[in-house]
Amino acid sequence: MRRKISLVTGETYHIFSKSIAGFKIFGSDENGLRLLNGIRFFRSRVPGQALSWLLKNDPGRVAKVDRIGGGSRRVQLIAYCIMQTHFHLLLRQKTEDGISVFMGQLLNSYTRYFNLKHKRKGPLWEGTFQSVHVETDEQALHLTRYIHLNPVTAYLVNAPGEWKFSSYSEYVGSLNPGEALCEREHFQNLPADQYVKFVADRIDHQRRLAQHKDLILEDPSNP
Repeated sequence: MRRKISLVTGETYHIFSKSIAGFKIFGSDENGLRLLNGIRFFRSRVPGQALSWLLKNDPGRVAKVDRIGGGSRRVQLIAYCIMQTHFHLLLRQKTEDGISVFMGQLLNSYTRYFNLKHKRKGPLWEGTFQSVHVETDEQALHLTRYIHLNPVTAYLVNAPGEWKFSSYSEYVGSLNPGEALCEREHFQNLPADQYVKFVADRIDHQRRLAQHKDLILEDPSNP
């Protein structure tokens, strides 16, 4: 995939991908879980069965493959949010071309799944994925808040904890650790109660901004 910026190993990026023509592609729990399984599966460099085959015949192996591949991650997932028409990821690249390979496999796999399920053909995504370099840990922290507030900003829920498909529950300790997807060491060390307040304090401000401009790739470190 051609990138507007170089994706450098060891660096962190806000990754964003949107459906073509604002098509609602994550309108069900089943679809959201399918993307999360894709994230879990493709972030590691482990050869084996196709994700679609595993989910059909041995779904428990997806988590096993993920655990086996823990030492050979292409990317480190720091935060995520899946909306109805798009999704946000905060990723650290672990191997050369890791983000590009990961995103290519993730998007292609989901397209095949969605098209087969809905008996459609053609592209599902609006061009290639977008990426923004995250330069500091402080900026990464603010970006996690922006990502977790997306459903609240869109008035889909009143509080980030009400949205199923984001990593907010991992950040505030309301998810079983065995179900966690994110590896956020060195990026977010706030105690759960402080992080709840940190996010909640921004809700009104982010909603006001959304009324005047597109928040998709706003610089989240700007107070």
